[in-house]
Amino acid sequence: MTKKKYWVPALERANTVIEEIANSPHQLRLIDLSNRLEINKSSMFSLLHTLETLGWVTKDKSETYALGSVLGFLGTTYLNQFNILETFANEARKSIEQVDEHIQLGKLIGSDVFYIGREEGSSPVRLVTDPGTRYPAYASAIGKIQLSKFNYEELKTVYPEGEFERKTEFTVRNVDELWKQIEHAKKNGFVIEEQEGAQGFYCVAAPVFNQSNEIEYGVSFTMTEHSWKNKKTLATEEIIKLANKLSENGGSFSVSRGGN
Repeated sequence: MTKKKYWVPALERANTVIEEIANSPHQLRLIDLSNRLEINKSSMFSLLHTLETLGWVTKDKSETYALGSVLGFLGTTYLNQFNILETFANEARKSIEQVDEHIQLGKLIGSDVFYIGREEGSSPVRLVTDPGTRYPAYASAIGKIQLSKFNYEELKTVYPEGEFERKTEFTVRNVDELWKQIEHAKKNGFVIEEQEGAQGFYCVAAPVFNQSNEIEYGVSFTMTEHSWKNKKTLATEEIIKLANKLSENGGSFSVSRGGN
C-alpha cells in the first residue's frame, strides 16, 4: 500500500482528473468530471483551468476535454528513455516471422501494465491495448509475468483490496487465485492467459531481465482462440526466445522453461 505520510492530495486529485480524461477523450465536460469524480464544480473548475493553462489538457468547442500537447511530449520523452524499444522492434519481427501474431512489450507500473511497444502479425484483429495505454496487470499475461517478481506478501501490498474487477467471466477473481498463477509462472518462466483480459483472446508472456537480473519488462504474443489452438506451443517457445534476446540486451540472464 502506498505510504501517504508526505502525500500531496492536490496532485492526486489532478492525476485522477487526467486519467479520467485519458479514458474518455472529447467526451466529458466539467459537470461530467465533477459528477464522476465527486469533486465540487468550483474545485473542478480550478483544476481544469490550471491543467489547461499548463497544456496538460485541452478544451474543445463543445466544452469537452482531451489530453494536451505537453502530456504528449512528456509521453514521447518517457518512451525515448527505453533503449530496449529498438531492440524489441528488430527482434520481435523475427519472432513474428515464425508465429505471425501480434507481440507487445510492457512495463509494470504500480498495479498496471504500461504498454510501450507493439509489432503486428498479419492478423486483422484489434487488440484492446495500444502503446501508451495502461491495463490491470492481474488481467494480462504481460502483467502477471512481471508480478512474478513478488512474493505473496508483496503481492498483497500491490493489491490491498484483495478482490479484482473482472474484465471477462474468466478473469482471476482475487489475490489468492492470482498467487496460484504466479507460482506457476515462477516455476515455468512464462505465463499463459486465456480470455482474462478480453473475450476470445489468448496470450503467452515471458519476462525480460535487466543487468541486475531483475524483471524489468514483459513481452507477449496475443491471438484468437483458433490461432491459439494451432500455435500455443510454438508461440510459447518463441516468446521465451524473444525474452532471452531482450534480456541479453539488458543483462546476462536468460529465461529457461521449467524447473526455475
